[in-house]
Amino acid sequence: MALPSRALIGVVHLPPLPGSPRSAMTVDAIVDRATDQARHLVDAGFDGVVIENFGDYPFFGERVEVHTAVAVGLVARAVVQAVDRPVGVNMLRNDARSGMAVAAMSGASFIRVNVHTGVYATDQGVLEGKAAETMRYRSALGVSVAVFADVHVKHAKPLAGTAHHDLARAAEETAYRGMADALIVTGPTTARPAELEDVKRVKQAVPDRPVFVGSGVTAETVAAVLAEADGVIVGSALKQGGQTEADLDADRVKAFVQAARG
Repeated sequence: MALPSRALIGVVHLPPLPGSPRSAMTVDAIVDRATDQARHLVDAGFDGVVIENFGDYPFFGERVEVHTAVAVGLVARAVVQAVDRPVGVNMLRNDARSGMAVAAMSGASFIRVNVHTGVYATDQGVLEGKAAETMRYRSALGVSVAVFADVHVKHAKPLAGTAHHDLARAAEETAYRGMADALIVTGPTTARPAELEDVKRVKQAVPDRPVFVGSGVTAETVAAVLAEADGVIVGSALKQGGQTEADLDADRVKAFVQAARG
């Protein structure tokens, strides 16, 4: 299931899952909440959704626990069955292998990988891209799940002196050596905007891959962003008060779609 040009992907931020420090909801309740949000986004005009275990912070750097992957898999399968649009999985902080397994078993269309190639200093410590493992695992599973990979991802810095220190070089290596199917450009942290000059640089460096903006896009900025990018991934701007973990705000969702399509 392909995404159109100028695609709008809405984020379904999952509340804390069982076993995480702030867990307070059953898996059934989380599934119901996620499917309701996904339906709302698709009914409003979004072209796809991506599920994130956002409520599980502080995040493991490289591997989530088995029960977390199972819980996200249950949610993903329910969302795939609930909406007729592409569904993605982002297994925070950087567990691409579990994300790929969940996507393959649930019927999801893509995964988001924060660090696919290169080495980055993050709030979870130093993370190394595992493109070789991820792409071979996809092959072994025999699925066509797309890999959407961040370039200079938020809440992280490429280690100085590495090839990834340069944005354009990082984009090239993520796409051509890491084999990512699409690239994502973000601002420095969640809900903070990406620089449009960064989007242009990535597009110029990798003209044959879709480039998405993955943070800080609002109803006021989405038209300008879509003039440069192939799509946006948006979460916080659609929530009550613009707060990432709040419920969806129907007026904000409607205004965002109208601004994007206008």
